[in-house]
Amino acid sequence: MATNTVDSDEFEAHRGVLTAVAYRMLGGVADAEDVVQETWLRWSAHDTSDVREPRAYLVRIATRLAIDRLRLARTHREAYVGPWLPEPVVTDYGPVAPDTAERAVLADSVSLAVLVVLESLSPLERAVFVLREAFGFPYAEIATVLERSEPAVRQLAGRARRHVGERRPRYDVDPAERRGVTERFLAAAGGGDLDELLALLAPDVRLIGDGGGKAKAPLRILEGSDKVGRFVIAVGADAARFSVRLMEFNGAPAALVLGEGGPDLVLQLELVAGLVECVYLMRNPDKLAGTDPGRPAL
Repeated sequence: MATNTVDSDEFEAHRGVLTAVAYRMLGGVADAEDVVQETWLRWSAHDTSDVREPRAYLVRIATRLAIDRLRLARTHREAYVGPWLPEPVVTDYGPVAPDTAERAVLADSVSLAVLVVLESLSPLERAVFVLREAFGFPYAEIATVLERSEPAVRQLAGRARRHVGERRPRYDVDPAERRGVTERFLAAAGGGDLDELLALLAPDVRLIGDGGGKAKAPLRILEGSDKVGRFVIAVGADAARFSVRLMEFNGAPAALVLGEGGPDLVLQLELVAGLVECVYLMRNPDKLAGTDPGRPAL
């Protein structure tokens, strides 16, 4: 069937939610965009005149494609070099989510901490959690998307919610506080001030670095303020060669570090009671495409 203007306009009206669902399912911008492109190809090749609920129809296609891709990705990630982190993305919801409560839900569902926990769910559990918790889809609609019974979907939702609740870190979410601590953290790292840095770190702080074997990063999670502090000071010794831009990534303040060749790393801090409990350090160059401020918010 030839694609017409109505088909195209209808698809574009839902592109944002399709990308957002796919990213939360897969944790990668390129993978999410591939899913959306494949969804478009299937939509444009179908006689859509009998589709009464285009949004639900498109989300069904995108979710099933994401599930298939996630199952394949699980195998590939077993050979991943070092810790794996989701791809960071710029988030600035603007008029898309004017309501404070809605913005908080969107930001939480795309946070690095939550996406890391979602990696431990089965593909079906992850799909149910994303559709229900992040986007508020009714259970009956999710059942149609997954071709499962509604009671089965409710069981999956309950399992996923318990799993995420047990493993989700209890981080502080005050953006102003996180931005302030991030600025002090960067100043201490760049200035080689270990004492000031240690004053910001919780005793049991963790640093998770993702270089993917393509950039320098710890091959294991670093634990403890002394190890993390000394590693950060060592990295900060080269700070004079870089510029730093504070932005919002995955719903929270973060630092984009730019080298001569472009983005070098994204650093984000998670706080508990005002102290840094976790440091995320994304350096895999394949994962820095999402640092482009021109990309639409997820």
